[in-house]
Amino acid sequence: MSTSKPETDGQLEAIRTGYSFSGAAMQLGAAVSGAGTAHPDVAVNLPLSVMNRHGLVAGATGTGKTKTLQLMAEQLAANGVPVFLADMKGDLSGLAAPGTPNDKVSARAADVGQTWEAQGFPVELFTLGGQGTGVPIRATITDFGPTLLAKVLDLNATQESSLGLVFHYADKRGLPMLDLKDLRAVVQHLTSDEGKADLKELGGLSSATAGVILRQLIAFADQGAEVFFGEPELDTSVLLRTTDDGRGVISCLELPAVQDRPRVFSTFLMWLLADLFQDLPEVGDVDKPKLVFFFDEAHLLFNGASKPFLEQIEQTVRLIRSKGVGIFFVTQTPRDVPAGVLGQLGNRVQHALRAFTPEDAKALAATVKTFPKSGYDLGELLTQLGTGEAVVTVLSERGAPTPVAWTRMRAPQSLMAPIDEAAMTAIVDASPLKATYAQAIDRESAYEMLTQRLAKAPEPAAAPAPTPTPAPAPAPAEAPAPRRAPKEEPGMVEQVMGSPMVRSMLRSAGTALGREITRSIFGTARRRR
Repeated sequence: MSTSKPETDGQLEAIRTGYSFSGAAMQLGAAVSGAGTAHPDVAVNLPLSVMNRHGLVAGATGTGKTKTLQLMAEQLAANGVPVFLADMKGDLSGLAAPGTPNDKVSARAADVGQTWEAQGFPVELFTLGGQGTGVPIRATITDFGPTLLAKVLDLNATQESSLGLVFHYADKRGLPMLDLKDLRAVVQHLTSDEGKADLKELGGLSSATAGVILRQLIAFADQGAEVFFGEPELDTSVLLRTTDDGRGVISCLELPAVQDRPRVFSTFLMWLLADLFQDLPEVGDVDKPKLVFFFDEAHLLFNGASKPFLEQIEQTVRLIRSKGVGIFFVTQTPRDVPAGVLGQLGNRVQHALRAFTPEDAKALAATVKTFPKSGYDLGELLTQLGTGEAVVTVLSERGAPTPVAWTRMRAPQSLMAPIDEAAMTAIVDASPLKATYAQAIDRESAYEMLTQRLAKAPEPAAAPAPTPTPAPAPAPAEAPAPRRAPKEEPGMVEQVMGSPMVRSMLRSAGTALGREITRSIFGTARRRR
């Protein structure tokens, strides 16, 4: 790939001007000229103030996407911005430890003008339901909601709406659904002889559809999904923490233990976003985001998704920006992200793509079309980028796209490998969250309530017994003792608040009315915290 010197000089000057910002910015790397030479004096930066305009990190396997995530997480944390990222391969726990200097790191740092210093960052390790080393993330079935659960269970539109009726029924009847066995119990009740009247009252829910939902729930539980649902449910505000010295905490969700259930973890990540969306106040434009959320393996979220589900994702991405949250989708090609979502991703870091097959060539051509016009032959450049290089365009502080820049990325300062099991355990043991979330809780909820109701059901009437001979009338008794004064009886409020069922409802998700009001665009429910 060759470019004449006048063209190169003009291109470099445009990049230098386009990436010079007045406010705080994250340093991605240095611009590269057509001859493949990095220019440390031409920095490629990303303003913190536009990080909530979302972004995309894309590229083929092995091109450096994970290291880009690591680099961005480090700089965000150093600038006081909390980060949440999914660790698909278990590589990113190294953010907690200082990096190891070597010749490759030194050469890269010198090439891009980076003053490299080994440094670890504040990291909180999480796992889904305790499947791995980390603080468990759980969600109650009630708060997870029918829309996201339908995605996990692979239900069609009719079945999804029927599942919504099941949630509505549980809300109205004061049946807290905290885990999968609670939801199964409610569906089993509705399909039983005892629940026929309730099923008929729901109207839109057929016994056949309820049976399908029940079978899907049983299969889902057989896959080991029971551990993902229950209490204590994570208060997502803990993802917004900073340390005493002002650095943002990097929340790293370890996922290797659940890689065989991709739909589950991708949907759980969407639940986290939906929960944050409901919790956070509107802040508008900010100097730096309140949280940056990296959504790795983003194609898993969109594969097989219904049109309404995709519309809800698009709406969440569009609206959460005003809450100060930035979302970066990480995947192989922009084609993995629906057009309605892709159009909202103003910051782009595109690593190398391959064109080994006709399908690869189509993906390459589609990727080129998503970039602004530039002086590069992007169709050629994107297939020739080296590991740790990317084509970058971001939004300026004015919201306009910056010039497309061939960029050699900076080297991460933390360990570019997983930390060992002992170090991970030490991080978890020192976490202030462990005492609250480590141990699962199984309290009274829909399963127990329906079981008790069935146990208390009256026995079938027996044949009438022979009429006994009347006994002699008893002698007149003394007048009965006066009833206890009304003031000694618990009042109506005390009786209601003392009911185990009501206490459970209040602890779980508020009253049925409260849950109906607080259902989000994803059907999730929020508790007041």
